[in-house]
Amino acid sequence: MAPALWPRLGRILWLACLLPLAPARVAAGVYELHLTPDGPATTGAEVTITASLVADDNGSLVLPASTRLYRFRWIHTPLLLTGKTDEAFSSTIRVVGNVPGNFPVSVWVTAADCGMCQPVARSVLVLPITEFLVGNLVVTQNTSLPWPSSYLTKTVLKVSFLLHDPSNFFKTASFLYSWDFGDGTQMVTKDATVYYNYSIVGSFTVKVKVVAEWEQVTPDVGKGVLQKTGDFSASLKLQETLRGIQVLGPTLIQTFQKMIVTLNFLGSPPLNVCWRLKPECLPLGEGECHPVSVGSTAYNLTHIFRDPGDYCFSIQAENIISKTHQYHKIQVWPSSIQPAVFAFPCATLITMMLAFIMYMTLRNAAHQKDMVEVADFDFSPMSDKNPEPPTGVRCCCQMCCGPFLLETPSEYLEVVRENHGLLPPLYKSVKTYTV
Repeated sequence: MAPALWPRLGRILWLACLLPLAPARVAAGVYELHLTPDGPATTGAEVTITASLVADDNGSLVLPASTRLYRFRWIHTPLLLTGKTDEAFSSTIRVVGNVPGNFPVSVWVTAADCGMCQPVARSVLVLPITEFLVGNLVVTQNTSLPWPSSYLTKTVLKVSFLLHDPSNFFKTASFLYSWDFGDGTQMVTKDATVYYNYSIVGSFTVKVKVVAEWEQVTPDVGKGVLQKTGDFSASLKLQETLRGIQVLGPTLIQTFQKMIVTLNFLGSPPLNVCWRLKPECLPLGEGECHPVSVGSTAYNLTHIFRDPGDYCFSIQAENIISKTHQYHKIQVWPSSIQPAVFAFPCATLITMMLAFIMYMTLRNAAHQKDMVEVADFDFSPMSDKNPEPPTGVRCCCQMCCGPFLLETPSEYLEVVRENHGLLPPLYKSVKTYTV
């Protein structure tokens, strides 16, 4: 029996030794461990990683007053440890990677006197190490736009390369920058910042190749020149402000006739176009138009007017940079009173009326001529000694040319008397008797 009691007694003594560590075990799952590196880094450069113990519910819990209850335990192999600093509820290490790759770094917090106890918090990160330079290409402009990577044409751009070197690994290096702006322009500078102005719209990629050189003295090789390079790029979308709208279309049209108006936008698409017909040229209010999305610098607007009157097209357009508006007046005529439509029918009617009047006039003249010829035949016989022209010719001459060819007024009165003798008398004859 005695040998069987010794294991049980050992467990009881072990539990008694762990009683002072009860607060640490209770704290398990209540706190979080945040890791903050200053990487990525290039090979040979020093990287700093900081681990901070914080409350799990954003600080509402109070950390213990004694900092001796916990210990930070790191695993960073194959990175070389160059330094470590422990502070209240935080720990910082400095490591160096001599080969490129992605290296995991983990840390956990346990009770200070019990490395095998359950961790209070733990965390892990992957640290990238590269053989190239580390940095960013930053593009800025005085005119800020609410859209990322969007800039204005004909406005100076500031392009800068920012080297990521928190450990000052390249403090003795000299740099050379080869720039390519994507529009055919290239340049080489020793300065990390250049200024450039794009004159055309479109999407471009600005690139820079950075070369760093420095001298290094090693015990094995001695003095030598080391070099590191890096390629960096940034995408740009150059836009142009919307300067105006050119409207090409008729100003006079008939009702029920299809009208086409061409809108030419002096700016960069894509555009949001809004238009509305109004009796007067007034600005468009909020939500009182027909929105259209336009992907080019030209757009055809079609409309059919059903009522005559004076109208005005109120047009508004905007791109991601600016907006503008334009007006176009148009007069609509009713189709029933168009002069061009009814000019020919009116002229035809007038011509027919004139032709009818001339026909009636000539007909009356011919009828009167026939009556004169009959009268000359009955009452003015031709003499054998003095032959005269035919009756019809003489009648026409007497009617048309008589007053000009007769030599004396008596002859003229005789002709008039002959002509009027055929007409019926206007009064009845009265017989006179002598007693």
